Amino acid sequence: MTIKVGDSIPSIEALQESKPGNGVDLKKEIGSGDAVIVGVPAAFSPTCSDSHIPGYINHSKIKDVGKVFVISVNDPFVMSAWGSSLTKQFGDSPIRFLADPAGKFTREIGLEFESAAMLGTNRSKRYAIVVKGGKVEKVEVEPDNVGAVVSVAEKILG
Repeated sequence: MTIKVGDSIPSIEALQESKPGNGVDLKKEIGSGDAVIVGVPAAFSPTCSDSHIPGYINHSKIKDVGKVFVISVNDPFVMSAWGSSLTKQFGDSPIRFLADPAGKFTREIGLEFESAAMLGTNRSKRYAIVVKGGKVEKVEVEPDNVGAVVSVAEKILG
């Protein structure tokens, strides 16, 4: 089942930040607050690194939307290195880079796609989820799973 407007973010201890074992439960992190969750197919990929995530980092409203998370089916070391790389290139931002190494969170919200032939394992569709008051207010999933049209910062943050 794909996550939809009105849902809560599931409580699942599958995400990791910076290193293995440093678990993050998004439901607890967000609580009854506001957040933007951006899912990407692969850290360090051209679209993700050159335009999609930099668009969020550089957006004038990024600090006004609550907590911001970028999630990918990668290991926590890769996500930490990617976050550091983007910070060095584009400047500081409040974005937290979370790894979903086994894809459990991605599957739980129904946004995994078969991509093993291209990316070595199944990955996350490219998406953006806006959470207000702890509930999903908006879900935008790229129609082709990997493009960057409906989930870009300009469409999500205004």
